[in-house]
Amino acid sequence: MKIGFFTDSYFPEIDGVTYTIQLWREKLEEMGHEVYVVYPDGDYDPGDREVPVRSLPNPFYAGYRIPLFRRPSTLPDLDIVHCHGPAPVGMLGRYYARKHEIPTIYTHHTPLEEYFHQNVRFESVAQALSKCYVPLENSFLESFEIVTASTARIERTVNHVQLPVGIDMEFFQPTDEVWYSSVDKPVIGYSGRLSMEKNVDDILRVAGKLPEYEFVIVGEGPYRSRLEANAPDNVELRDFLPREELPTFYSSLDAFVTASTADTLGLSTLEANACGTPVIAADVPPFDQTIGPDNGSRFEYGNIAEMADTIESCLETDRETRTAVERYDVRRTLEHLDHLYRSMQTSADETPTAADERWGFSEDSPGSLD
Repeated sequence: MKIGFFTDSYFPEIDGVTYTIQLWREKLEEMGHEVYVVYPDGDYDPGDREVPVRSLPNPFYAGYRIPLFRRPSTLPDLDIVHCHGPAPVGMLGRYYARKHEIPTIYTHHTPLEEYFHQNVRFESVAQALSKCYVPLENSFLESFEIVTASTARIERTVNHVQLPVGIDMEFFQPTDEVWYSSVDKPVIGYSGRLSMEKNVDDILRVAGKLPEYEFVIVGEGPYRSRLEANAPDNVELRDFLPREELPTFYSSLDAFVTASTADTLGLSTLEANACGTPVIAADVPPFDQTIGPDNGSRFEYGNIAEMADTIESCLETDRETRTAVERYDVRRTLEHLDHLYRSMQTSADETPTAADERWGFSEDSPGSLD
């Protein structure tokens, strides 16, 4: 099949959506599909089957761009449209599918309303925008045949198929090489975007309470300068690592920690687990579903003293973390996704009830392809 990924997050910006699209495209093409990526242009040279949309710098969120428009007639002929966001490129994909009468699928990656608070000066305005935005996105999602989400943390009223975006278990494995073997104290790490909703400043606060440990924070984002200014002496901030170095980074840590409240799956936590490293996470969705005794520990969000205690107790326990996350292997995800694509192509003549059953929906609760 010729599949079109329509996304507002793509290179050169690095985030979970970008890496997911890259990984899914690679694996789907290994399965024999052709995958085209339609994305906002920027400081990135497109390769084969990468289709840029003219865009402008985003004044509200550095690193991301505001797409304008591209005529559907200039896009390749597609069999399926798969949208990865509700912004202009996602809307372009939905318009293209309606114009050409082809199946549509949407993957919910990010609760965008949680980002308004860091980009709008007044909290009351941010709350009002969030309250208005969610119904609009619900309406957009209802126009797709299938909506998928990594966990139950979609917080939308549409039926959806629970389909984790998955991690590359072949790539993320424990490595023989380690970076901190000369450090005579435990090393705690974090990798991800340095922005408000990731709450990396909580990691700085807990580092201040645990001077006997070393902390390494890897990433870029709008809060980086603020974090650098407030980091205690036992915290090292590093730039984003090339992807090929991440397995070594994760394998070099004694534990991975996150205080994020805006993840829908938490790819970096599961990648660390796949490399044999336990994870300490806030007791909030999705970590209340993905992080447990087999692969880490959770703490009460905002409770820095409990966060410190959880880190210390986690370091005292051995866990088979890789075994615990095998269910998130991207190969399983792509088998299910391939099934969804083929189901959509063959369901045009089915009744709505039959199609719902085929795709895993139920009348009372979100569907799952477990």
